Amino acid sequence: MNYPTFLQPGDKIAMVSAAGKVNREPVEKAKKLLEDEKFVVGIGAHAFDAFHIFAGTDTDRAEDLQKALDDPEVKAIFFTRGGYGSFRTLVQINWSGFFNYPKWLVGFSDITVFHSYLSVREMISVHGVMPAFYFENGVRTDSLDRLLDVLRGKVNEYQLDAHRNNRTGKSQGILVGGNLSVLLSLRGTPLDQSFDGKVLFIEDILEYDYHIDRIMMNLLYGGALANLAGLIVGYFSDTKTGSTPFGLSALEIIGEAVTGYDYPVVYGFPAGHELPNYPLIMGKEISLDVSENEVLIRQTHSM
Repeated sequence: MNYPTFLQPGDKIAMVSAAGKVNREPVEKAKKLLEDEKFVVGIGAHAFDAFHIFAGTDTDRAEDLQKALDDPEVKAIFFTRGGYGSFRTLVQINWSGFFNYPKWLVGFSDITVFHSYLSVREMISVHGVMPAFYFENGVRTDSLDRLLDVLRGKVNEYQLDAHRNNRTGKSQGILVGGNLSVLLSLRGTPLDQSFDGKVLFIEDILEYDYHIDRIMMNLLYGGALANLAGLIVGYFSDTKTGSTPFGLSALEIIGEAVTGYDYPVVYGFPAGHELPNYPLIMGKEISLDVSENEVLIRQTHSM
């Protein structure tokens, strides 16, 4: 694995819009904050474009990302938001420049497309906050601080209270996953991957309970859940019951899908479409220690 270098003062960060159209204000505030952290920050030429639901045309979004990937001085690419459009952007990208000059790619939600692309190729990326999550009520978030800590080389570890739905146990494996609906959309494509022996992380927002069940049934009967090393469940935010309730909540649906297996399961990990939204290094080994009283999660930067 070719590891990106840790960020240092003076390093160049590119902010790129690869998916949905973006409000200018949070991105410019994020740029100012990162510059105060002594980084050199550039915003893609088409970052604030609007083409229907997208941040510019597929070609323009890809042009900005390609430029950042190919620039050897860029040490990290921070996606400005999710939404929809990452896959349409990705298919136009030549990744040879990135593999020559590996860098940190950071984001979540629709950015799961890029996490999946890289993890298939045994490269790492960071599931972490984007500009709308840098501040809460005008105050910078600890989610941002934790992200910057990871990118600067600090060990990524968490000690969490036990969740009533947790399944106890210890395990370790490469961390994969991201947004559950996006993962379903990648099934059967070159970005699909085996989860065998790996720790799967999932989160989602604004989905109907029956749709979450549809995805979990696909993963269950497709064999994707059978040989996990562990499962981490983040936020399932603002899920909807529909006019006729499905009968199970999102967490109950997930629990039912993994009932037949004995690997540890962590519920309520603080990542997804809410704050706090803590970073996870995708494509990197993670260890789980789930007891009746607490959860210990750790990722080191050792190779």
